[in-house]
Amino acid sequence: MGEMANVQSCIQACMEAMRACQACAAADIREGQNNCALINLDCADICAATLNVLSRGSPHHGDFCALCAHVCRACAAECAKHASMHQHCAECQAACERCAAECDKHARERHI
Repeated sequence: MGEMANVQSCIQACMEAMRACQACAAADIREGQNNCALINLDCADICAATLNVLSRGSPHHGDFCALCAHVCRACAAECAKHASMHQHCAECQAACERCAAECDKHARERHI
């Protein structure tokens, strides 16, 4: 359980990214930005799953963190294309970048 000691900031980052992705997806759908909406929805799902795994102290949390970091980076890259035009994309990009950085800290804590 020692490696689970410092996951609170990762839990918080996952929660913030999940919320930002959901808000961005909703705005994207209203604006017809389908590619951005789709990656946002994927990212919100993996953030939620990672948040749950971290919260319960799963030995598989590193696997989830690795995938979450990957999807958050992809989402941030897509949102970056629209960040100058849409505040929701700028906020989502920032939240996803923070989440990827936090998840990277735990991605090597793999269950074997």
